[in-house]
Amino acid sequence: MSDGPSLRELGYSPRWEALFEPYAAQGLVPARVIRGDRGSVLAATAHGVIRAKTSAGLLKSAGDASDLPVTGDWVALRIDDIDTPVIEAVLERSGAITRGDAGKTSDIQVVAANIDTVFVVHPIAEAPNLRRIERELSVAWDSGALPVVVLTKEDLSADTDAARAAVQSVALGAEVLVMNALAGEGIEPVLEYLTDYRTAVLVGPSGAGKSTLINALLGEERQTTRAVRVSDGKGRHTTVSRELIMMPGGGLLIDTPGLREVGLTGSAEGIVSAFPEIDEASLSCRFRDCTHTDEPGCAVLEALESGTLTPERLASYHKLIAEAQFAAARTDARLRAEVDRKWKTISKAAKEYNKHHGRG
Repeated sequence: MSDGPSLRELGYSPRWEALFEPYAAQGLVPARVIRGDRGSVLAATAHGVIRAKTSAGLLKSAGDASDLPVTGDWVALRIDDIDTPVIEAVLERSGAITRGDAGKTSDIQVVAANIDTVFVVHPIAEAPNLRRIERELSVAWDSGALPVVVLTKEDLSADTDAARAAVQSVALGAEVLVMNALAGEGIEPVLEYLTDYRTAVLVGPSGAGKSTLINALLGEERQTTRAVRVSDGKGRHTTVSRELIMMPGGGLLIDTPGLREVGLTGSAEGIVSAFPEIDEASLSCRFRDCTHTDEPGCAVLEALESGTLTPERLASYHKLIAEAQFAAARTDARLRAEVDRKWKTISKAAKEYNKHHGRG
């Protein structure tokens, strides 16, 4: 066991202390997951950093992978009289960044847990990808944390003001910061969010400059960085795992690998928050269940006709809502299938019992 930060420095507040009381009575100890690896995690306790595994009981009781410990989670550890410390429980999360599986499954992946701020990081060496920013803001708002857009590589931008204005037009309700992290310029506003033991997470595509940003915030070359490919301007994955990093100002930052795709879950709350002008206009629609496509008396379509809402913005909204509805339908289908399988198993067991006891 190596020396580590105090629980307070890791964000252990009275809320977590209260949630942990039942586990303290069982002789367990509180810890925060600072990095997740395959099959185990690094967890920080009051006595140092240890490697721990998930207990068989927790694996059995978990509904799916989203119930298992991830970076940022507070957990209950059993460390006495056993060779390898085990995680017996995950404390109820205050919020989390989640994303849907971009494949054929309906699984939900938890990217980071118990966060206060989501830094949506995008480079502006070229024109910003507004549609991706809208998508990631939807995910960020859905987490319950405060989204902040961080535009990197200002030194490579042909028109910084235009890039910022374009992003501000779709990042309603979120602060938009511009910086040149490589030169350490513009990092002060980011540092203001990393105080008082609050936790933030970085999300964004590969090559956005997240590792360079972390190095600038820390004032040291801690994270490995790689050059963006000249051939296509795409970034390379540098960060390979999610890791909780302590910042000089008393905050914590979770770095994440670049996400090629950000699939939505079945929740539409984040989308509504990311498109507040559409949500506000919809209150004046003639029909409560207006889909804003072709209904009469649709205030959203009237905003489109008047020019206060752009076609691109409405099309993006429709696309994200449709994806969220599809994800919700897949989840419902999975749950129904699980119930069906459970009842088939029970029914089969009952038939076998009756057969062997002469009741068939």
